[in-house]
Amino acid sequence: MTSPVPPRESDAAVLEAVATGIPSALSDLGHLVRIPGMAWPAFDQSQLERSAEAVAALASGIGVFDEVRVLRAAIPGTDEQGQPAVLATRAARNGKPTILLYAHHDVQPPGDDALWETPPFEPTVRDGRLYGRGAADDKAGIMSHIASIRAVSEVLGDDLDLGIAMFIEGEEEYGSRSFAQFLSDNKDALRADAIVVADSGNWDSVTPGLTVSLRGNARFTMRVRTLDHASHSGMFGGAVPDAMMATVTLLSTLWNADGSVAVDGMTERDAPTPDYTEATLRDEAGLLPGTTPIGDGTILSRIWNKPSVTVIGIDATSVAAASNTLLPEVTVVISARVAPGQTGQYAYDALESHLRAHAPFGAELAFSDVDLGDGFLVDTSGWAVALTRDAMRDGYGVPPVDLGVGGSIPFIADLVREFPAAQILVTGVEDPHSRAHSPNESLHLDTFRHAVATEALLLARMNAAEL
Repeated sequence: MTSPVPPRESDAAVLEAVATGIPSALSDLGHLVRIPGMAWPAFDQSQLERSAEAVAALASGIGVFDEVRVLRAAIPGTDEQGQPAVLATRAARNGKPTILLYAHHDVQPPGDDALWETPPFEPTVRDGRLYGRGAADDKAGIMSHIASIRAVSEVLGDDLDLGIAMFIEGEEEYGSRSFAQFLSDNKDALRADAIVVADSGNWDSVTPGLTVSLRGNARFTMRVRTLDHASHSGMFGGAVPDAMMATVTLLSTLWNADGSVAVDGMTERDAPTPDYTEATLRDEAGLLPGTTPIGDGTILSRIWNKPSVTVIGIDATSVAAASNTLLPEVTVVISARVAPGQTGQYAYDALESHLRAHAPFGAELAFSDVDLGDGFLVDTSGWAVALTRDAMRDGYGVPPVDLGVGGSIPFIADLVREFPAAQILVTGVEDPHSRAHSPNESLHLDTFRHAVATEALLLARMNAAEL
């Protein structure tokens, strides 16, 4: 980049165009939220196709892209196709850089509708927030791209020389199973100097965050067996270990008394963290008054830089069907978050070794459905990071905070592999109260406005820069 501090004459006009376009952007966001596009096969897949077509129509309507397509890629190792993604592209002109803008249009299932204060797929505004499944994660990410491009194209017109590729995935919540193949299939169209992944969060509702570290993940299913058939608990209880007893005993070995992970081989990252109080944790996480936090070290180091292990599913007899029976087997799903700098494979190997070594009463263990992802550390020395921080400061009106995130975006490793020279910028429109993946998910409207302003400024300033 030969012009690290490009001219800013267009800033005021870009911000005015953003403000004028926000009502239309929120209307379009509401339309997207009404489409229940979920990538799991159990749900109506025509809705996911409808969602992709709606995003493609929005991209085409801007009038700046050379081509807009709805595409699928094969899922490696299967004869299946992945879910529909939208790819919109325009070539750079006059020596300008190219930016790739990523978001996803699929959403999490809503869960129990009774837990929602308003219907999950009926966008509702109250108290400065837009409620609905996908309102924040990640249809607001889509609309931050669309709205920022609209504003910049309106201001710059024929002077918009920036190359733009927009990739809106259709299966992020379902594991991005065809993501790597999609990158390979469309490598030339997606190649860029900088990549914005709009699927993260911010420090709070007024302070922007640039995500500079992400934890990896290791998720798997474990079956525990102790009997070849169910037996009467009165006849054999006290002499025969049932699978539930073995499972509970085994799982308890995963944590120390303070709740920190007790698995040899799962590492920590030593890095400073900003001040963050227990009171803030309680407010943002919904911790009950009598419940204490777990782990050791600073609170944010526990979330950003240390591993965690969570049991997220269990198959056993339901309460309604409970009987006096010794269970022969129990199946659990374990989700581990892996400290940045350690691979998901290494962490999984440590977990499996730990569980096998601690299996009580000779219980038989079987492992399956292993899903791994590596963490990510951003190189913050690049020109695109500097431009993004600058745009965040001007778009939000306050300086950004460099964030670690306890969650995982495993496909970033695929982006790094395919485009090693690209600078990756992880941004987002969520705030700590967005409740992504939970009932009553919502988008803070002022955060959305500021996020659009930030991205529009970034696009305009990249358009003024030279490679």
